[in-house]
Amino acid sequence: MRAEISIVIPTLNAEKELPGCLETLMEGLAAGLIRELVVSDGGSKDATVQVAEAVGARVVTGPASRGGQLQQGCTEAQGNWLLVVHADTQLAAGWSSVVAQHLDQGQGRPAYFSLRFRATGLMPVLVAAWANLRARVFGLPFGDQGLLIRRCDYGAAGGYPDQPLMEDVALVRRLNGLVALQSDALTSAKRYQQQGWLRRGTRNLWLQLRYLTGERPDTLARSYERGRGDEM
Repeated sequence: MRAEISIVIPTLNAEKELPGCLETLMEGLAAGLIRELVVSDGGSKDATVQVAEAVGARVVTGPASRGGQLQQGCTEAQGNWLLVVHADTQLAAGWSSVVAQHLDQGQGRPAYFSLRFRATGLMPVLVAAWANLRARVFGLPFGDQGLLIRRCDYGAAGGYPDQPLMEDVALVRRLNGLVALQSDALTSAKRYQQQGWLRRGTRNLWLQLRYLTGERPDTLARSYERGRGDEM
């Protein structure tokens, strides 16, 4: 039986983070789960594309918009399942067994990983705990938690919208039956460490509330850009 999963990764100037992400995905390849790796790049000026091509990824390019990049990457992907992972996220060891079990027993439900930060201390634990609570209670996992979804369900939900921010929220709000996988997605804490955990967390929450109450994604993106780097 052919491998089920297409991995889709959006990138922008991610040469430093992408190798770590790719390394953790290799166990899925060894387990026979991964059909292909699609990297959707938004015009990187560094060696991101070369890093992706060196491991055999299929690279598609387009304007720098994470929603648009994810839309293009998922359109290009051919697997029965999509696993969307951010370039600065590393899946915890053993993830392939958990995903294989979900494919076999999860009744086709979309799923996400529990969030952890690659940082020590109380604040990383608290921020991750809030993210995991939000995902479980409100059904709102964000992109750094990964998303495992059948291609047919992705299409039925309308896919990722071509918008610069909150594309993950727009999609998961249209999904039913989301479940948490018993495995972690370890994401970079770089921006929290640069800006301060409380400041960054409060700012993110404010942006989320503005989006959920109807503010336009392009307006929010302008606010977001003032406090972020150029990696995706």
